Amino acid sequence: MGNLLQLLRKEDSNNFKLPDNVFLDFENALPGPADQDLYEIVDKVLAKTVDILEGLRAYTGATDPIREAIKNNDCEKSQVTAWKAVCPLVNALNTYYQYSIELDKQVVELLTVLCSEPPMESLENHQALAKQFAHVLDFVLAFDDLKMTNPSIQNDFSFYRRMRNRVKAYSEAEEHEVSNEVANRMSMFYAYPTPMLKMLSNSVTSFVKKNQALPLENTTDIFSTMANLCRCMIEDPQIVARFQQKETTLFVLRVMVGAIILYDHVHPVGAFYRKSNIDIKSSIKLLKDQPPNTVETLLNALRYSTVHANDEETPSVVKKLLAE
Repeated sequence: MGNLLQLLRKEDSNNFKLPDNVFLDFENALPGPADQDLYEIVDKVLAKTVDILEGLRAYTGATDPIREAIKNNDCEKSQVTAWKAVCPLVNALNTYYQYSIELDKQVVELLTVLCSEPPMESLENHQALAKQFAHVLDFVLAFDDLKMTNPSIQNDFSFYRRMRNRVKAYSEAEEHEVSNEVANRMSMFYAYPTPMLKMLSNSVTSFVKKNQALPLENTTDIFSTMANLCRCMIEDPQIVARFQQKETTLFVLRVMVGAIILYDHVHPVGAFYRKSNIDIKSSIKLLKDQPPNTVETLLNALRYSTVHANDEETPSVVKKLLAE
């Protein structure tokens, strides 16, 4: 299972320190017997993220045939050509949407275990499941970054919805369609700039509401502890030197940001409050210390995907750091 997590303590206000040899093994942590079944189930679900992200990166859209169809609104041939171009793309978007539903279920299962104990004990006792939750955060940020930078996704789906009734009389139309109910749900999903993050934050919020006997701190402290731990790991050159893959540094930074965003969505006063359990100032500085153009999307995620970044209570120095 690798090196176990040691205690992470907040020694005084906004001053987080780690004892020696603290290391959450995001690369090699393996489950104990009690976590084996859930780990294997989640692992199969996470295995699909590779193809999903590859498909989204390759998504070029149907801009040209759609433009021709709009330009030649009375030309049936142009309409059919655009329809046949957009239907496979909408099927792919439906695949991604259906995956969000599948991932949502596994997030709830992971939280059920990870939030059942105080965060320190949980991350130590269920390190492999914490690793999987970290991979969920990593996927969510990667998916939403690709979605936000590809306007064709929203344009294609908007055209598809406008054309559905019009093309019912065209040959082969029905076999390409998703149902009205699914199309409506997809429309709400893709309307958000960050749809996977919206799904994830809704999952966490729903989990908290359904488990009111569980202290809210069990959930929020998992996120704040992961965020602080990730920051402290990257700040320590000796820990970074232990990473077996060079991509792990960026992975840990993405997990840090994902955990901050989730905390900010769920905690009543968020992650940017002066007395927050997350050292947000040091986290932002750490991102800005990275090589140019490597973490700008993560900084943007903190700027635009959080709830409380621009609150009046957010310290001016934090707002300035984010704005720079």
